[in-house]
Amino acid sequence: MSIRTMGRAVEILLVEDNAGDVRLTIEALKEGKVYNNLHVTGDGVEALAFLHREGKYANAPRPDIILLDLNLPKKDGREVLRELKQDPALMCIPVVVLTTSKAEEDILRTYELHANCYITKPVDLDQFMAVVKSIEDFWLTIVKLPTE
Repeated sequence: MSIRTMGRAVEILLVEDNAGDVRLTIEALKEGKVYNNLHVTGDGVEALAFLHREGKYANAPRPDIILLDLNLPKKDGREVLRELKQDPALMCIPVVVLTTSKAEEDILRTYELHANCYITKPVDLDQFMAVVKSIEDFWLTIVKLPTE
């Protein structure tokens, strides 16, 4: 049974330090088809606290999917991805890397760390919105996500 047929919102964790990209992602998801709860953390340390339900995130829901930027303060996205995929309780959560980096080294490294996909953020507003909508269409509508 998929999340959508169970009648609950899809829990999305967006790990992003750029306020403009956060706003655009929120807007794109609002216009989308899937009922979701978007949670935002601004750095890698905060993201891991959310995932481990520590401190102010003690009651945080388990995300169904994570949208992860690579270039984050405190702890970068690669470190977050490494820790996440080494944790048996969290490793099944799909991770979509959404970053400005086009570096082949970053692409290869994130797949070695078991990212589920790698998407380079477009700089154009309309293209950015289209990318977020395509993530929603594929990951939240077509793909069957694990539930705990």
